[in-house]
Amino acid sequence: MSYISDVIEQTEAKNPGQPQFMQTVKEVLTSITPAVEQNEELFRKNVLLERIVEPDRQIIFRVPWMDDNGVYHVNRGFRVQFNNAIGPYKGGLRFQKDVTLDTMKFLGFEQTFKNSLTSLPMGGAKGGSDFDPTGKSDAEVMRFCQSFMNELYRHIGPNMDIPAGDMGVGGREIGYLFGQYKKIVGDYENGVLTGKGMSYGGSLIRPEATGFGATYFLNEVLKHEGEDIKGKTFALSGFGNVAWGACLKISELGGKVVTLSGPDGYIYDKDGVSGEKINYMLEMRASNRNKVQDYADKFGCEFFAGQKPWGNVKADIYMPCARQNEIVLEDAEKMLKLGIPVLNEVANMPTTNEAVALLQANGVIVTPSKAVNAGGVATSGLEMSQNSERLSWTKEEVDAKLQGIMKGIHDQICGALDAYGLNYNLVAGANLAGFKKVADAMIAQGIN
Repeated sequence: MSYISDVIEQTEAKNPGQPQFMQTVKEVLTSITPAVEQNEELFRKNVLLERIVEPDRQIIFRVPWMDDNGVYHVNRGFRVQFNNAIGPYKGGLRFQKDVTLDTMKFLGFEQTFKNSLTSLPMGGAKGGSDFDPTGKSDAEVMRFCQSFMNELYRHIGPNMDIPAGDMGVGGREIGYLFGQYKKIVGDYENGVLTGKGMSYGGSLIRPEATGFGATYFLNEVLKHEGEDIKGKTFALSGFGNVAWGACLKISELGGKVVTLSGPDGYIYDKDGVSGEKINYMLEMRASNRNKVQDYADKFGCEFFAGQKPWGNVKADIYMPCARQNEIVLEDAEKMLKLGIPVLNEVANMPTTNEAVALLQANGVIVTPSKAVNAGGVATSGLEMSQNSERLSWTKEEVDAKLQGIMKGIHDQICGALDAYGLNYNLVAGANLAGFKKVADAMIAQGIN
């Protein structure tokens, strides 16, 4: 067996019942085959692959909290600090009822290479809880966040681990978390969390950043193909901050978004999601109802209960913005029948490995999520810089820096593909480019 196959087999044996983590391990390690073949002796000597798939630490803790009726509940909290070879751990916190250790390890592993692609000095981590904020009052969310931080504070710091928001963790939650951290440590370390409010150290365009960055990266891909966004139709999933930011930027650049989705189904708006409709997405997010049908009811468009847009809606570009594994092999087969030319992966690994392989084999351009959605963590990195240097950049300055970072990521990917004589396979290129920096740093720092 090859070195890569050996490591995949060993990792699978150590991580039973963790399909999401193993999916990303297989995808990354398979993609970096050219780099491993050129450096196998060095990598084996430094047990590089064995170390890179093993988190530095996995922290699991209980989170007791009281609801508004005086009843106590206990949830489980997580923080997986995966790799800090190139900088302090950096990665979001996710509050959703289906969060597990498997979810955190998968996301933390992806975050390591995503952060490497930004060219900013950030390692990879992820955390969260199986707490679901949907339908909870502000007081209940505050009490949960305070209890969560009562343990998390031991493991984070502005030079150690800097969490951010993710699904279920927005500005409200970050505020409660930061308030409790500040109280516990007795110090105003505003660089310990990103995604903060503007009144206490946040960055402009942070809520929009992932959607903006995804659109900027797509623009580079389309330029490579001699095209642009103007006049193209887009099918999106989700309706949270990521989809909202993407809608804003796509509309600004002349594209038209025709679908949004939620846990209850998807909407099809033939006239496009623009203007006041984009603003209404913020109201939907703030309502805590988590239902995309509200959009259809308000604007009189079609709603398809319990369905996804993938393979059901004809569009020029698909942009899944919701969650992992929302596009499976059956969806990919339907996409091919519709002739969808581009899949721009915005959520973390929204497409299964089998579906990606089928689409690529049939000429569909698939952009990798670790590159596409790096805009969010890149802007978090910019927030960290502003906090440490006591700066305050304008919206235009942050946006320009974000555009430059996303263009730089595309350039890095193309450079990696050229270095190994590969065609325009963006998935392989992103893994090769992200891996190189982390691997070089790990070897330089010795086996530890």
